[in-house]
Amino acid sequence: MDALKDEVELLLKNDNLGRTIKDVRNTLDLLINARNKVAADPQAAPMGLAKLQTPAKQTLDSVHESLKKINGRANKYSKALDKKFKDKPLPGTENDALSSHPSLINRAIAMHLLREGQFSVASTFIEEAKAHPPHPEPTAGTPNPYLQEAHDNEVANGAFDSKKLQEDFAEMYHILHELRENRNLEPAIIWARDRSDLLESRGSNLEFELCRLHFVCLFVGQDEYGYPTDSTEGPMRAWEYARREFVPFSRRYAREVQQLMGALAYYENVADSPYRMYFFNDSAWEEVATSFTREFCSLLGLSADSPLYIAVTAGAIALPALLKMQNLMSLTRAEWTTQHELAVEIPLPPSFHFHSIFVCPVAKEQCTDQNPPMMMPCGHVVCKETLDKLSKGSKFKCPYCPGESLPKEAKKVFL
Repeated sequence: MDALKDEVELLLKNDNLGRTIKDVRNTLDLLINARNKVAADPQAAPMGLAKLQTPAKQTLDSVHESLKKINGRANKYSKALDKKFKDKPLPGTENDALSSHPSLINRAIAMHLLREGQFSVASTFIEEAKAHPPHPEPTAGTPNPYLQEAHDNEVANGAFDSKKLQEDFAEMYHILHELRENRNLEPAIIWARDRSDLLESRGSNLEFELCRLHFVCLFVGQDEYGYPTDSTEGPMRAWEYARREFVPFSRRYAREVQQLMGALAYYENVADSPYRMYFFNDSAWEEVATSFTREFCSLLGLSADSPLYIAVTAGAIALPALLKMQNLMSLTRAEWTTQHELAVEIPLPPSFHFHSIFVCPVAKEQCTDQNPPMMMPCGHVVCKETLDKLSKGSKFKCPYCPGESLPKEAKKVFL
């Protein structure tokens, strides 16, 4: 990648488009002045055009010279890209599982468009999908699509009846616009208060985060809608807001409320106080917007990130390893017969790690609330039923290492 960085730096260094535009404007000015002179005195046209020839040629030559350098550097950068990212054929589609469930694929696309706020595009896509419904094609190694067709259509139609979803996401984008662009917390706070019970049942901190940021805004000298006011009145207005709004949070967020109240003692020099992190946090607005997006989508039964985006990005990350595996298999004339899992480990970023279930390595069964995963002192994890069978109430040996422990020493694991 160092070679690409060097090429980018050289391309930016040789970027003379500003000078090129200036030369083009000078050429246009010369031509316009010559046209005006000819219009004023047609008899002087031959002499004027003769005088115009040399300066016009000089400016055009300058334009060509600067563009020549830029084009040359752009060609070198393009060659460096081709050298670094060589064109490779995509894996074969003999095991194309996507063609077996086209209705679900359409649903994922429609949901992604709605989540991104592309409402008109989503509406057109949904209308065309309804007008020309896809037909599933059976694929070797995948479940029979005709058995799943009714279920797929039922699930897919949930997204295609998108008027309610469109209204919900339109509200979300309006609130996000107020947060990010106008620094207005009022719509988000109203939305959170209307759903306070649902957010509380989820253990969400969103409402308190919004109110805390509102307290900070008042403290530094802003009114209810984010407009600047007299900063000397800020601490008193923040104190009045805290007395009025922080009462419901006094039990669950007692420590955080005490810290905000303690900051009032440092109102003259809060920048050097222990509470500086609350009042000088450049990422506070983006953090609140992210929390709002996550909770909004959760109440709709959706993930904070688009599943289509996650799937495509993970597929792009896995593609080089799959291409290499395919080449090796073709050379050794081997076949990949394992279904529902990859034959190689794919390193994904931490944000793409999802651990919603745990399968006991001994019992080979998924853990449940009644049979939770238990971690032994040695660090290995098994399900509770396996732990009970191994220990039988006394000291036992870990099935994966020489470590010994008592059942009471095992800790429940929360994923």
